[in-house]
Amino acid sequence: MGLKIDLDLCTGCGACVAVCPFCALAQRAADGKVEVNEACTACGACLETCPVGALSMEVAEKKADAAALDAFRGLWVFAEQRGGKVQEVAYELLGEGRVLADKLGVELCAVLLGHQIGNCAATLFEHGADKVYVVDHPALEKYTAEPYSEAMSALIKKYKPEVVLAGATSMGRGFIARVAIQVNAGLTADCTELGVDVDKRLLLQTRPAFGGNIMACIVCPDHRPQMATVRPKVFKQPAPTAGRTGQLVAEKLDLKDPVVKVLETVNAMQNEVNVAGAEFIVTGGRGVGGPENFKLLAELAEALGGAAIGASRAAVDAGWISSFHQVGQTGKTVRPKIYVACGVSGQIQHLVGMNSSDTIIAINKDPDAPIFGVADVGIVGDLFQVVPELVKALKK
Repeated sequence: MGLKIDLDLCTGCGACVAVCPFCALAQRAADGKVEVNEACTACGACLETCPVGALSMEVAEKKADAAALDAFRGLWVFAEQRGGKVQEVAYELLGEGRVLADKLGVELCAVLLGHQIGNCAATLFEHGADKVYVVDHPALEKYTAEPYSEAMSALIKKYKPEVVLAGATSMGRGFIARVAIQVNAGLTADCTELGVDVDKRLLLQTRPAFGGNIMACIVCPDHRPQMATVRPKVFKQPAPTAGRTGQLVAEKLDLKDPVVKVLETVNAMQNEVNVAGAEFIVTGGRGVGGPENFKLLAELAEALGGAAIGASRAAVDAGWISSFHQVGQTGKTVRPKIYVACGVSGQIQHLVGMNSSDTIIAINKDPDAPIFGVADVGIVGDLFQVVPELVKALKK
């Protein structure tokens, strides 16, 4: 869609210019008539302000008719694998995908891309997949965006799923956007919640917006498939059903050799704690006061049996601890059994990364801190007094 201005009707009153939230409208110096620039988002805020009806929205692309949309059926999950091992986010998406697929009354399918990875399909069936599409090709042995997007797009065009989900990982983020463009679909990135409108067959995609200050629910009514990436640890993994099987579809594709060659893979996390996979996490925020005070949190983490150390963005931005420890919208999404937040205020950007924890314990001097709104146990007090007492109690 785009804003259209009828210059024959425009009187140059400037009423629309004043209400545009993006400064996308300006009056010409010569005659005062209004022009639109590239800042326009087609929000429509200006339409009703024009007293002469000179503004309108033009549809740039014809909507797909109902029959075309009905041709798309099925819910797909991209089963990310690395080195022949299916990643946990794939199982998490299969668990949630099973719920959504059952509501829509469709098959739950997994897409497995790689080379010599046929053995991975068995675990996908055990975690809920009814059907697994496998593309085994040398070009897919090491991940690069070009052949992965080519393979995924070819499968979507052939089999027409109505929903495609992928993990918001470096791999998922790296090629799923290409796929969306190639199949003429929209994409909602970094979702933290999914649902379906069964009557309209719409995927309800919730994600943080406007810097994390609101949670927006996004739908795609006019194009298929509906595509979304979801952060790891947002959903629980389903318990596998041993021996469960399904239909295996081995798809032969003629893929081009990737232009980009992977020469070496370096694991930058090998010397860092894996916060995303930890069962117990002690996190420090702005209230910790400085890098030296994370030693106190480390004592609490040790007393908890070797918990991981997390941090809010404020602590990371201050240079008190590395970004590998960051929890939140711009860090890791975590789902530990116990999450201890020390001196963390609890802004929504942080909450979306940890509010699925089984038990949340918050320590903060401010009784009105937002973190207490999601905490199971809240301790109002100075963390420098509370944490040492917790350590003593745990050591006993």
